[in-house]
Amino acid sequence: MPEIDPITGLPKELGVWESITKETQTINIRRVKKKFGKISTIVEGINKKEINIKELGKKLKSKFACGGTVKDNKIELQGDHANQVKEELIKLGFNPSSIMIR
Repeated sequence: MPEIDPITGLPKELGVWESITKETQTINIRRVKKKFGKISTIVEGINKKEINIKELGKKLKSKFACGGTVKDNKIELQGDHANQVKEELIKLGFNPSSIMIR
């Protein structure tokens, strides 16, 4: 018997909950200057309880062929990828109006 999600009342295998939470996230993307003038892109505001942030970080790193890490509920990518990250998050189902680039 499939496991039932207590919030939606639907079977968990449908995966509807993750698509609903993607639309309600408020995501901030910002550029940070690091040592020696290197630029990093920080993606923050993603709730790690509702979305697998490590898997999302892995997808973004492989998409942009860059290094990075996931720590403290933030995805840190090496290089200036702010505009491309926003486009990729929209493709993954996040609400475009809730993604802010600073």
